[in-house]
Amino acid sequence: MQKIVWIDLDNSPHVLFFDPIIKELKDNGVEVFVTARDYAQVIQLAELFKIKYTKIGKHFGKKKLMKVMGVVTRSLQMIPLVLKKRPMLALSHGSRSQILTAKLLGIKSAMAYDYELARGIPLFRPNYKLLPEVIPDSKIRKNAEKIIRYPGIKEDVYIHKFTPDSEIIDKLKLDVEKVIISIRPPAYSAHYYMEKSKELFYETINVVAQHENTQIVITPRTDEQKTEVIKKWQSFLESEKIVIPEVIVNGLNLIWHSDLVISGGGTMIREAASLGVPAYSIFGSEIGSVDKYLSDSGRLTLIGTKEDISNKIKIVKREKNTEDLSKNTITLKFITNAIMELMDNTRIN
Repeated sequence: MQKIVWIDLDNSPHVLFFDPIIKELKDNGVEVFVTARDYAQVIQLAELFKIKYTKIGKHFGKKKLMKVMGVVTRSLQMIPLVLKKRPMLALSHGSRSQILTAKLLGIKSAMAYDYELARGIPLFRPNYKLLPEVIPDSKIRKNAEKIIRYPGIKEDVYIHKFTPDSEIIDKLKLDVEKVIISIRPPAYSAHYYMEKSKELFYETINVVAQHENTQIVITPRTDEQKTEVIKKWQSFLESEKIVIPEVIVNGLNLIWHSDLVISGGGTMIREAASLGVPAYSIFGSEIGSVDKYLSDSGRLTLIGTKEDISNKIKIVKREKNTEDLSKNTITLKFITNAIMELMDNTRIN
């Protein structure tokens, strides 16, 4: 019997996470079909990584009611394709629409996550959860799901594949004599978003832009954020003090060619920590276990106040040594093997 897995790409970071997993599964004889939501840079990244996908759904906005409508609408849109493909397993990194569809159709589901404070759908839970070992039992909500813990962190799944490409320097018109600072705004539409994150983001731009020898690359999450940045710091954009990529770029490559990375939480800041690039989090909400782990190990600096921006962020050039890049595939192999085992177990247990 042909093994079939359905993977849903619900947000931009999921593309990088699932790209090597898809390849590993196919190498093991598994048929994989992918759905993708038209949100943030999901579609552009899927095309950049040459992942074959079916586009289903979009973002319905920040309001809670519209979010719920978006989840339900997208779930209903998924049903015809999923009925046709008949997957043995539905797999995502937090896709609420996929979980709802899987429950309605009686499909076994597994959901990965690495921020334990994210909300799920009441009464609709995945059968299995994949999460990093660094999240302690005390932080896990006690539901009926079976927990599968993997070594390392989510970013370890694909970091080992990374090879730097200097073409990005010319593409973004970066001045390598300056301190290159990559900044990712907070996720304004996330349910855990707090206004403090935006305040820290604004203050960070104002502080680092005052340094004569800096050049700032801002990677907005949405068109709304891009418009906001252009309006608020137009003079810095005109002088190329601030650069916004006009086309989608490989985030790892941008991080590697940066001297430091500042982000309102999320994948980019953990990617920087994993690559050994000085990483500073301006995440204004409650800090999750993975970021605490990276902070405790000295790979991530948490910025909690406006005073921290001036006192903790070190604006200096860094030495780039490709020999330090990790080639560890343990996390990828573990997760792939876990997925294969879930498909081998015909019963949901």
